[in-house]
Amino acid sequence: MAKPPVKLETWLVVAGRPEEAGSPLNPPIVPASNFLRGAGRTYAREEGNPTWEAFETVVGGLEGGRALAFSSGMAAAAAVFGLLPEGSLVVLPTDCYQGVVSLAKEGASRGRWRLVRLPLEDTAAWQRAARQADLLWLESISNPLLQVTDLVAIAQAPRKAGGLLAVDNTLATPLNLRPLELGADLVLHSATKLLGGHSDLLLGALVARDAGVWTRLKKARTLHGATPGVLEAFLALRGLRTLAVRLERAERTAAFLAEKLAAHPQVERVFYPGLPSHPSHEVARRLLKGYGTVVSFVVRGGAGQAEEALARLRLIRHATSLGGVESTMERRASVPGQEHLPPGLLRLSVGLEAPEDLWTELEKALG
Repeated sequence: MAKPPVKLETWLVVAGRPEEAGSPLNPPIVPASNFLRGAGRTYAREEGNPTWEAFETVVGGLEGGRALAFSSGMAAAAAVFGLLPEGSLVVLPTDCYQGVVSLAKEGASRGRWRLVRLPLEDTAAWQRAARQADLLWLESISNPLLQVTDLVAIAQAPRKAGGLLAVDNTLATPLNLRPLELGADLVLHSATKLLGGHSDLLLGALVARDAGVWTRLKKARTLHGATPGVLEAFLALRGLRTLAVRLERAERTAAFLAEKLAAHPQVERVFYPGLPSHPSHEVARRLLKGYGTVVSFVVRGGAGQAEEALARLRLIRHATSLGGVESTMERRASVPGQEHLPPGLLRLSVGLEAPEDLWTELEKALG
């Protein structure tokens, strides 16, 4: 799918709606697994469901490709890894979503593929790896250190024939970056997060530039049964309608809080690509339209002080995940597999509360 004929903010609102006279304004929930035989679909797992397809239409247009909805972001990631031939070379960033890291390590432990980890800031190493890798896996904004990949330089490097460049665009969203336009082959979204935006669903999406890759992914979804629920797809589409306004508000607040935190005596370091002090700031300024809604920071005093700060929270919820209308915060090194992170690192997902209230809350939490 080419770029929509209207601005992306408009596409979010108008796409994927019924067109026939007398139809409901919003795509309805179609709780059907099978359909009457004749022209068209017969079984949802194999041929899709109208509710999923409305969501896929919107997401595909946002990213400039053809989309497939999955039961979760991890189901979508597993479908990508499932495309790889035996003995493939997989390259992942050192700062990467832990679920994908676990998936890659599990496959490597069985000899399914070889796994290499590279720092995101070493663009030259990624360019060299592209000549040999069957899968380069990148994040537009990494989780949780919020590094920004020089995607243009990596995507333009010579790649192994048949090698795939996949970009997890969950934290940036297509409103800030469209990786397919820059040369990526696949884009992944955990729609559980910013696309859905209300912490009430599990859903994933893949967007492919090439029709052949899309067909292989659809076959994987069908055979593995990784299909989304109709209620989840409906809720994700409803959440998508307000993505532009939610993102704009939360990004403004995130920038405000990042600056305040950077000046606080109890904060050792702030990770936010909008700050000039962030190592990826220049790349972020060049590639991104906005810097995202997540701020990570290191509390002085290590894990104990960070846990005390979490215990003082009242407005900000002590919870995992990100991208909802409510602000959440957690200590990432307490999560299995994230022990390499600074013990006092807190990841704050900024929601839609008043910025001043959130800062008052953080000041109290930091003591």
